[in-house]
Amino acid sequence: MIETLARLHSLNIHSLQLEGYGTGTGYCKRQVSTWIKQYQATAHQDIPAMNQLSDWLMKNLPDNDNEESLIHGDFQLGNIIFHPKESRVIAVLDWELSTIGPPLSDLAYFSMSYLERRNIARLCQGSYFQEDTGTPSLEELISIYCRCRGINPVLPNWNFFLALSYFKIAGISQGIYSRYLLGNNTSEQSFQFAKVVQPLAETGLRLAKRTFKTLPHIDTTRKLLVQTRKGQEVLSNVKHFMKQHILPAEKEVIEFYIQNENSVDKWKKPLVIDKLKEMAKAEGLWNLFLPAVSGLSQVDYALIAEEMGKCFFAPDVFNCQAPDSGNMELLHLYGNEKQKQQWLEPLLQGSIASCFCMAEPNVASSDATNIECSIQRDGDSYVINGKKWWSSGAGNPQCKVAIVLGRTANTSASRHKQHSMVIVPLNTPGVEVVRPLSVFGYVDHLHGGHFEIHFNQVRVPAINIILGEGRGFEIAQGRLGPGRIHHCMRIVGLAERAVQIMCQRAAERVAFGKTLYSHEVVAHWIAESRIAIEEIRLLTLKAAHCIDTVGSAGAKKEIAMIKVAAPRAACKIIDRAIQVCGGAGLSQDYPLAYMYALTRALRLADGPDEVHLSAIAKLELRDQAASLKAKV
Repeated sequence: MIETLARLHSLNIHSLQLEGYGTGTGYCKRQVSTWIKQYQATAHQDIPAMNQLSDWLMKNLPDNDNEESLIHGDFQLGNIIFHPKESRVIAVLDWELSTIGPPLSDLAYFSMSYLERRNIARLCQGSYFQEDTGTPSLEELISIYCRCRGINPVLPNWNFFLALSYFKIAGISQGIYSRYLLGNNTSEQSFQFAKVVQPLAETGLRLAKRTFKTLPHIDTTRKLLVQTRKGQEVLSNVKHFMKQHILPAEKEVIEFYIQNENSVDKWKKPLVIDKLKEMAKAEGLWNLFLPAVSGLSQVDYALIAEEMGKCFFAPDVFNCQAPDSGNMELLHLYGNEKQKQQWLEPLLQGSIASCFCMAEPNVASSDATNIECSIQRDGDSYVINGKKWWSSGAGNPQCKVAIVLGRTANTSASRHKQHSMVIVPLNTPGVEVVRPLSVFGYVDHLHGGHFEIHFNQVRVPAINIILGEGRGFEIAQGRLGPGRIHHCMRIVGLAERAVQIMCQRAAERVAFGKTLYSHEVVAHWIAESRIAIEEIRLLTLKAAHCIDTVGSAGAKKEIAMIKVAAPRAACKIIDRAIQVCGGAGLSQDYPLAYMYALTRALRLADGPDEVHLSAIAKLELRDQAASLKAKV
């Protein structure tokens, strides 16, 4: 929302041919005079603070009262329409007060409503703002505004514009009460407005006399894209939880799977993970990936997921593991109420797990239009027939449901509208979990493995179709966007862990008369790895920021770029760490071989590098063509 305001104020009125829009220069003097007259016409008693504030405003008009920018005049949450499924503004309403004037008048008016949200909420009987919803602080919003406009955060005449906004709202409140006294206002709450005129005026007067030299400092160390205050708090709590509980349990978890490698218990999870889950849930560190539940932005979650990536089972502890996180996002965005109640709620609680069935063994699944698995309507049911593989998580004893992508009979539709998604409980007759697939020899028991699953005349109720027939690709893009970037977020943390191991080994071992890090080639590996991590972290944060601001569809290029860059960089870093560790790096004594296997697989999972590179090139060519056309 604040970025929308910044973009509005960055518009060039000359290129928009709006030079004659509004009354002209002298906005501040005109506004003060207008609101003084309106207040005086409706005042029912003498309020000294209102008189003092009006006098101060008239005596402290900005020297530069001829700024020419398009301003809205009533920029507030009630006049904003958001996209129903993406974090972006799609419309700004009520332009009747718009004119040409100083942009800070809009920013101050918005800030005033933000500062007074508790009083406004009380007057409006509930209103817009709720506590503890991850709402960023006003300082953070103003910092974002200044960054988006490319202006200095030291705002000239900021106290004047804040004081003017308080005076305007006090005058409006007085007018509402005046109409109540005349019997012209039907709202039962109108009499309440008389109570806020004096407090608003007194607050405005205090702000008028306050000197604003700089905005409160926001710590942006190590990050160019600022977290919200809640994001910083959750990240701190996750770091503490990782250090105190998860990393100390790593050895116990590894030993469990080594001991049960050939046992029927190999697909189960050690009890310590269940214990850690309960602890994380009790501390509110649960379902952090889903903004609607956690109140976190994608930028917030990017840095949190990086921490999780430092331990292979940490995402599971916080109920943020794939493929469940992607399936939960899918059901949250596209599921109907019954589907949400039956499947989303238990997934959010962590009482069941799920898998996602898309890739097929008999076709090149990198081109998803090749998918052959059929989903055919038969009365009140759909019948599914086909073979799927690389269905991650299907071996988990708690895995109760699959989301299946298949082809529905509609040959007349375009090739991207012939596929649908359907919910299939795994205990449905005809579902055959055939075999686990290994990744470089690793079966990945902890994550429920990666399975081949056959669907033989599997019949499910028609209500299990998600969103409707032919909507499969639309849903897939909504699911894969955040899901792809979540992998990349975790990869940054995994790469950090690999560098830690590499540096520790390089400091401990001696070869040819000196420590390994004293050899220039090893020192260069360490340096190159640090550079690569910083690069992919920034690209990941940019992609997360784009999802926050323009949605997954608008962030296609950034998502594709990081999906290529992060696994590539991490594979190189892990390979260097293995080389430094020598034979030990290949063995079970270090996690590097397993880390490499998982990371290398991500260059194929959610689409191979080559598909993403082609998409990036196409989007870049489109953007360049648009830029050239605009110049012409």
